[in-house]
Amino acid sequence: MALPTILPYPMPTAADLPNNRVNWKPDPKRAVLLIHDMQQYFVDAFTTGSSPVTELIANIQTIRAVCEEMGIPVIYSAQPGGQTVKQRGLLQDFWGSGINDGPYQKQIIKQLEPSSTNIVLTKWRYSAFQRTNLRELLVNSGRDQIIVCGIYAHIGCLMTACEAFMQDVEPFFVADAVADFSLDKHQQALIYAAERCAVTLTTSQLLERMGGASIARELESSEVRSGVMTKEKLCQQVAGLLHESPSDIGEHDDLVEVWGLDSIRIMSLVEKWRRSDLLVTFVEIAERPTLADWWQLLSSREAVKIPNADYYSV
Repeated sequence: MALPTILPYPMPTAADLPNNRVNWKPDPKRAVLLIHDMQQYFVDAFTTGSSPVTELIANIQTIRAVCEEMGIPVIYSAQPGGQTVKQRGLLQDFWGSGINDGPYQKQIIKQLEPSSTNIVLTKWRYSAFQRTNLRELLVNSGRDQIIVCGIYAHIGCLMTACEAFMQDVEPFFVADAVADFSLDKHQQALIYAAERCAVTLTTSQLLERMGGASIARELESSEVRSGVMTKEKLCQQVAGLLHESPSDIGEHDDLVEVWGLDSIRIMSLVEKWRRSDLLVTFVEIAERPTLADWWQLLSSREAVKIPNADYYSV
């Protein structure tokens, strides 16, 4: 009855998306962002530092940052810990007792910790609309679109999208900002959403269609240009890719041998820094895979403007 152990699988890309039946367009003046159940209990079921959870967290971070810049309300759902059998209801039969009463399992992961301006809903059933005031929040704010990301795609995320549709709220189901028990379950959720209740799209497509792609690039670039890039920030970036706590990673640890950082994730860091006008190469980074060496390399480089930098993808 407990959650399964989730083996790594590749995060779907734009090429994997099903055909949408509708052509709704996300509108910053009409939308809210729902970050669904990104609690330690659920995230811990994934294999640490592997797909799809690495992309899941990074993409939600990007979407949240852009939504906050654009004035789109950010709402979290989170299940309470230590529920009684009566409170669990039929969930008890399918999943057992769920989150325990301690502080660890019920907390939203540190990489996505809500800010003081975000709204956190206590969630009791699959759908974030059930036994919450989510519908009232939408009505009171004059919004009739919901961007859905989080876990798990074929359970709470899909049920929330379905219920939004049935209440005349247009759902946008972000294919690479949700994750599931397996690639098969993930794809099933995307197909059902696209064919029955929502628009499925990638993070990049979402940002482009609501006019936030340039904001995402600027937010990313400003980390270096504004002097925010520090040893601590570098460690946070790497820890986010590894789905680890920054405090656990030693500055002289071999990030490849000890922590399993692969070439795809190293390249993602290189591209991130290049979009911030900081020129480093994959070979330079791969040859010296420690935080201490990377910081020495980054801090010694002048920011050099890359021609047509705006054309790099988010």
